[in-house]
Amino acid sequence: MSIDVNKLVTVTFTLFAVIDIVGSVPILISLKEKMGGIREFRATLISGALMILFMFVGETFLKILGLDIGAFAVGGSIVIFILGLEMVLGLEFFKSEKDIKAATVVPIAFPLIAGSGTLTTIMSLRGANYGETTLLIAIIANLIIVYIVLKSLGPIARLLGPAGLIAVRKFFGVILLAIAVKIFATNAAGLIK
Repeated sequence: MSIDVNKLVTVTFTLFAVIDIVGSVPILISLKEKMGGIREFRATLISGALMILFMFVGETFLKILGLDIGAFAVGGSIVIFILGLEMVLGLEFFKSEKDIKAATVVPIAFPLIAGSGTLTTIMSLRGANYGETTLLIAIIANLIIVYIVLKSLGPIARLLGPAGLIAVRKFFGVILLAIAVKIFATNAAGLIK
């Protein structure tokens, strides 16, 4: 069993761009402050399990529920849009989950890390000419990066300072809103029949 290094690099970077853990740093810092902490390993493990599960049974699971990838993407885009609004307006739509366990799953593991874009991309890459082994290695490589970033949120917050955090949070809030609108626009038209 040989692995094509070029394909592995392509899949790894594609997933890295879609997961965009670096772009999610401001909202993760904000969520960490609201919740009083993040269970980094648990969030990484749950998002990894979701990615691997969707790689194998994603399309079948959505069909059983009577959904398609478009409907799934639109649902995820709405959650991302609300998170973006929170960041830009400084409002709180998602009530602070004092239970870190619950907040680790939603919204951190899903939709921030293993969001509809990530899961859809994984299903698409599997449908393309990329083997399961290549996809699994790419997912694991990205999970290692996710874990490192989650563990580094404290130092990143100190580096930016309060004013820098506010500026970065608002900037990335607008980017999240734009991403949500793009995902919604790309997939909503196919849902209206």
